[in-house]
Amino acid sequence: MEWNLELRAYRKEDRQTLENIIRETWKYDRFCTSKTAERLARVYLASCLANQTFTRVALWKGSPVGIVMAKKLDGFRRPLLRTWGVWKAILVLYATREGRRVSRIFARVEGIDETLRQQSSKDYQGELAFFAVKSSCRGHGVGKALLKSAVDYMKGEGIRSFFLFTDTSCNYGFYEHQGLRRQQERTCSLQMGGTEEKMVFYLYDGEVEAGA
Repeated sequence: MEWNLELRAYRKEDRQTLENIIRETWKYDRFCTSKTAERLARVYLASCLANQTFTRVALWKGSPVGIVMAKKLDGFRRPLLRTWGVWKAILVLYATREGRRVSRIFARVEGIDETLRQQSSKDYQGELAFFAVKSSCRGHGVGKALLKSAVDYMKGEGIRSFFLFTDTSCNYGFYEHQGLRRQQERTCSLQMGGTEEKMVFYLYDGEVEAGA
C-alpha cells in the first residue's frame, strides 16, 4: 500500500533530517566516529545540492523521508553559492586526521565513478544525481514516487536518456525493478574503518519516453 506523500523542492530546514538519512543509507558510522560521520554527510549533501538542476523531497506526516536530485547536463554550471557551501563543509571535515582519511576514500569512489562514465559510449543528456529513502520507509512507494518526479522533470526538459552511479552498499536492485539497465560495473577493495571491504560499483541508465 502506497502512502499519501507530499513532494516538494528541497528547503534548508530539510538539511539535518536528510543528512541523517545519508548516514543511515551509506552506513558512515561503521568506519568513523559519529562526529566525522556527521561532517561527511554534510559534505555529501552539500556536494549533491551543488550538482543538480531539480530536487524533490518526499514528506510523510510533515517529515522528510526521501529525496531525489536530477541534473540536465547541457549547459550546467555549479552555482557559486552552492560551491562555497561545499568547500565550507570540506574544510570542517579536513580539520581532523580522521576526516582527512575518510575523505580520501570518497575521493577514490568519485574516481571509480568517473572511470565508469568514461567507459560508457552512450550520449546522456541527464543524470540522476542523488537518490535516498529512509530505510524504515522503503516498500511504501516513496522511491517510486521520487523517481517518477525526476523522470517527469527530465521529460519536460527534453532529456532522452540519463545515468546514475550506485554500488553494493545501496539498494541497487531497486533500479532494475524500475526498468533501468546496468551498463558498466567495476569491483574494488576499499579500506573502511581499518578493514578491507570489497565493493562493486555500477553505472545504470534509463530512457525517457517522449510525450506530454
